Amino acid sequence: MWKSIALAAALAVAGGAHAQTKKELVQKVLQLQQPSIEGMARNLAERPAVLMLQQAGQVLQARVAPDKREALFKDLQAEAKKYAEEAVPVARERMVKLAPSTVGALLEEKFSEDELKQVIAWMESPVNRKFQQLMPEMEQSLVKKLGAELAPTLDPKIQRLEQAMRNRLEAAGVPMPAASASAAKK
Repeated sequence: MWKSIALAAALAVAGGAHAQTKKELVQKVLQLQQPSIEGMARNLAERPAVLMLQQAGQVLQARVAPDKREALFKDLQAEAKKYAEEAVPVARERMVKLAPSTVGALLEEKFSEDELKQVIAWMESPVNRKFQQLMPEMEQSLVKKLGAELAPTLDPKIQRLEQAMRNRLEAAGVPMPAASASAAKK
């Protein structure tokens, strides 16, 4: 009987240690992913301000005298920056706090202990670090090449879109500034 109790206790301890080890591995992955998680929070928090600035820029372009646009846009940018300075830390804090119960739970459910160890080894590897450091350069290279290849195809379409929008706005009675350089080329 004592052997059965000792065996049951040993299995319980071993099972608890296994679960704890997996939880620790998940915590390590979350710790290594924290910069990405914080970046997602920043993007999420800043998105409304970015969209509003884009819309404001369009309105300014269409309805504000050219000599007043730049100063007004700088004021709007200052408001957006003030918003971001308040919103980003709150979003970052909540995102980091929610990560264990969301991302962590998925990692724990979908990955074995061995797989988590492999993920951590990859994330900590010099090859991964080098790859991550090279990522902005790779993206920039790809975007530059794509832009150069798409320009002949997209520029005429962009010009037609710009002219169509200008025509619609003018037909609606919205005063428009002089045609842009791209529209003038057409």
